Amino acid sequence: MATVRLVIAFIMAIPTFITPYVQLALHGGADSFFENWSVNDEYKADYAIEIKKDPAKDFVVLNFADIQLNPKESYGDYGAFVEDTVKRCVDEVKPDLITLTGDNAWGGDLSYVWVVKLIDSLGIPWAPVMGNHDGSNGDPTKEYWCASLLDHAKNCLFKFGPKDMGYGNYVINVTENGKVIHTLFMMDTHSSADDTEAGKINYGKNEDGSDNIGYDHFWANQIEWYEWAVKGIEKQAGKTVESTVFMHIPVLEYRTASALVCDFDGSNGTVKEEYADVAFGSLNETICSPAGNNGFFTKCKELGSTKNMIVGHDHVNNLSVEYEGIRLSYSLKCGPGCYWLPEKNGGSVLTINSQGNATFSHHYIEPAA
Repeated sequence: MATVRLVIAFIMAIPTFITPYVQLALHGGADSFFENWSVNDEYKADYAIEIKKDPAKDFVVLNFADIQLNPKESYGDYGAFVEDTVKRCVDEVKPDLITLTGDNAWGGDLSYVWVVKLIDSLGIPWAPVMGNHDGSNGDPTKEYWCASLLDHAKNCLFKFGPKDMGYGNYVINVTENGKVIHTLFMMDTHSSADDTEAGKINYGKNEDGSDNIGYDHFWANQIEWYEWAVKGIEKQAGKTVESTVFMHIPVLEYRTASALVCDFDGSNGTVKEEYADVAFGSLNETICSPAGNNGFFTKCKELGSTKNMIVGHDHVNNLSVEYEGIRLSYSLKCGPGCYWLPEKNGGSVLTINSQGNATFSHHYIEPAA
């Protein structure tokens, strides 16, 4: 039955498959979809996407991480499971915005069609970032295709963002009564770090003698762009505006912070009692961050805006720890794609009050019997 659904879905999706490539040809290449940004540009209020907060209630962001189904799974039992998880989360959390922290689909274009259709059908604004498996591990044409799908989805806020920074670096400002109270930075951590120094440190050689390339992270121009936006928003607001960064691959400080607060034996790590006031959740696998440090966490501390970082990538980790003034959190994985732990299924929630202060929590969805 799943195979029949897959064939029908493929036939119905043929126009969707073709459209991004037609647009690519008509526009003379992918560069035309990106912004021509310079650090010397003046930050203007309309640069960011604005989403308004109701003054009568908190603004609620619901994040799903690593849905990561392949085409056959999407149109089979796994797809039904994910759809149930997503809809139950939405019904219970009642979010104002849905975010996805990457690896949104895996193993084929049809699975991307499926996940975009699912999230867009909810009728709620949503904002995704790319993971290392989106776009077939960094294939430029495939990544453009995925980005184009996101860009054209009715309720999706995705933007291609500045050129030469990857796909999908954009800013969302949450406003109340016309004033920016919180900023959401959506940023691309790319895939493997074969062209950046951070990914090459301490990884050694593979069995065949080739370099063991690690995971990538933000490039120098992305960090420059982040600082430009933070300072621009601060200038217009007349104060430092609290912000949250949504990304796929964790910064190196996730390792440092977890080593401080957790006893981890390689497969299980619980929060030490003395750190229960700053950390919750646990580790169930080694943190897969880059080996080198790109300096982003230090830049965030220096600027004083970002108080939360939210990632996916490591499917069975749900640790959240406040470290040096910034809360570093794993979002819950949504569904069984690739690998998972059923007891850590669901979504994670960022709740923003009228002062712009955000709190992070998990929302578990127990698999149906």
